[in-house]
Amino acid sequence: MTVDSASSTPSSRTEAEPLRPSPGPVPTEPLIVAEGLRKAYGPTVAVDNVSFEVRAGEILGFLGPNGAGKSTTIKIVTGSIAPAAGRVTVCGHDVSVAPLEVKRSIGYLPEALPLYPEMQVIEYLQFIAASRGLSGARARDRIDESIELLDLQRMRKRPTGSLSKGYRQRVGLAQAILHDPPVLILDEPTNGLDPHQIIEIRSLISRLSRSKAIVFSTHILQEISAICTRIMIIRDGRLIADGSPEELSQRAGDGAWELVVRGADLSGAPVLPELGLGRMVGREEWADGFLYRFSGDAGTPDVATIATKVASCGGRVEEIRRPRRSLEEVYLTLTERRGVAS
Repeated sequence: MTVDSASSTPSSRTEAEPLRPSPGPVPTEPLIVAEGLRKAYGPTVAVDNVSFEVRAGEILGFLGPNGAGKSTTIKIVTGSIAPAAGRVTVCGHDVSVAPLEVKRSIGYLPEALPLYPEMQVIEYLQFIAASRGLSGARARDRIDESIELLDLQRMRKRPTGSLSKGYRQRVGLAQAILHDPPVLILDEPTNGLDPHQIIEIRSLISRLSRSKAIVFSTHILQEISAICTRIMIIRDGRLIADGSPEELSQRAGDGAWELVVRGADLSGAPVLPELGLGRMVGREEWADGFLYRFSGDAGTPDVATIATKVASCGGRVEEIRRPRRSLEEVYLTLTERRGVAS
């Protein structure tokens, strides 16, 4: 019998080795530190006291409804706009004090990437490399590797203005990783890609995350659940949730429990209200047992007492666990609430 307070399903991300791992040890200190960020546009508060950290090895999924403050927060972190209050450091550099050092530390893919339509892909990447201080063999190597990673070999001589949306997105990812930055901030990185391309980009992001901190903003919940190790949800400018997918799934359960019993059906049994799991709200019959769902604010269950009471009805407790909720359910639950503390 087990008591499971949170799902422990391992990540499905690929275990493929990176083509060229970043040299040197992986940093242990947070690469992004945001403290008390606030930004308002007139009477509208876009970001309200938002704080978080991101470390190397993390893929942080940034979620929220339209107008929640995601884009404004990302623009503050990248130095595109200044906060009214608060502070951001990237790789130890204060965004307001050392903006150039911050920009060197970040690879940024904005939702709408500015391209020069008359430039060939190779010319555009050469231009980006020069603007980031890369030259000579170093620039050529980084451009070639970025083109290979994003499968842009056939597009090297194509003007960027003639590319499909999917290939423009690949060029955007290529320029983001071109200077091998320790931090990647990707706004809708799989936008415009076909399913096969999406799988390839997920694999690339997963490999890159081993030595980088990655912030991944998207409206596609499936993308977040497929790749992210941590999720932040923002609503009305405030951070309302921050944790692993498993932690958020547990939190969204509202104190609910599930009980798996073998050998007996407890439906209608007088012991059900005595189990201390709350009010029974659902039941499923399985081939070899039953699952009972309870709602309420029940605390940690008394496993021994529950096992004894179930045994008195001829049953055996297989598992007591928190409900396993999908990311969609968690997201809808948290964004529809009011007054949720992070």
